[in-house]
Amino acid sequence: MTAPEEPSVRSFDFTAMTADECYRLLASSIVPRPIAWVVSRSKAGVLNAAPYSFFNCFGGDPPVIAIGILPQEALKDTAQNILQTGEFVVHLVSEELGEAMNLTCIDAPPEVNEIELAGLETVASSQVGPPRLAAAVAAFECRLAHHIWTGPKQLLVVGSVVEAHFRRDIIDDGDRPRLDTPAMHLIGRMHGRGVYARTTDLFEMARPQWSDQDEAEETR
Repeated sequence: MTAPEEPSVRSFDFTAMTADECYRLLASSIVPRPIAWVVSRSKAGVLNAAPYSFFNCFGGDPPVIAIGILPQEALKDTAQNILQTGEFVVHLVSEELGEAMNLTCIDAPPEVNEIELAGLETVASSQVGPPRLAAAVAAFECRLAHHIWTGPKQLLVVGSVVEAHFRRDIIDDGDRPRLDTPAMHLIGRMHGRGVYARTTDLFEMARPQWSDQDEAEETR
């Protein structure tokens, strides 16, 4: 298939643009993004909860997830805690906890416990120090595997998942457990500062097989 001679696109040279300009185009186009609701603990014992939408799973053997922590005037509490302790817990965000998650976005001083501020209950984790949020539909206990400074005060954190917790009503007890993913009612980040998406409008497409292509050719 030949591309048009004059593509109807507008191009941007990111090397000649400001960080804010690049961020706005990236964050508005790469959507929806899952939300990592991260609980960490400082060396002094202060808990912190904060959501990050530059996040995803990046492998299963070993199981790893990665979070992009973007720069501010100073390194965020989450980043400092993870680098200092090497442990954190990532929660997925269901619609019912959306408002509580949003409250933990607040620009509170380091001594403020956002978990208490949002009225959330915690339970002890199994293998890491920071607790997990009791009401979360899914939680992943993580140990820091790698960190990469991708810019001034901009950090990519790679965590090894050492234990996962799923709410009972969305997973069965079989030998090969299956999640009822739609029942999780997860939300994701869209464009703009406060725009979110529900994950309820689904459709399916069968993954093609090359053998099916061969059979189709033979019947033509």
